[in-house]
Amino acid sequence: MEVFRNNGTLEISEIDPFLAELLQQIPASANPEAVPAVEQRLYSAPAGPNEKEFCAEWKVYVEPELRRLFRSATETVASDLEQLVEKEKPFANGRLCIPREHSDAWLNALNQARLAIATKYDFSEAELCDHYRSPIGSRRDLSLFQVNFYGFLQEFILREMKCGEG
Repeated sequence: MEVFRNNGTLEISEIDPFLAELLQQIPASANPEAVPAVEQRLYSAPAGPNEKEFCAEWKVYVEPELRRLFRSATETVASDLEQLVEKEKPFANGRLCIPREHSDAWLNALNQARLAIATKYDFSEAELCDHYRSPIGSRRDLSLFQVNFYGFLQEFILREMKCGEG
């Protein structure tokens, strides 16, 4: 897999089918609705339980906009990922072009997905920091790999956004 910037577009080329599948899972992974703990993690209260009025106002005024923002980001990513649907050669390496103006949506959706997966599998801080863990022997191991892969993509997008400013 190669990652680079090309005329204001972030490009990822030579994406093998396994990584393409992980990319295509971003929208579904970012969806908190199936797991209450994920919902609670993404939409956590901004203050302690003794600040009921502040938390109630947050739920009424801020949370709906957060939900809209998260949904919009995920829809943008899903739309960009349509590039990976290759019907002619299903096992060929793919290519993905992310317009610079979609960078924030990608960062948002990747962050949602990482938080959701980490919460769903209750990964410890030590597990999340162990970048040498191998091989993938279970669904949990695959999910940890997915969290780290999405983190790599976030790092790449941030680096390329910063390079594009100068």
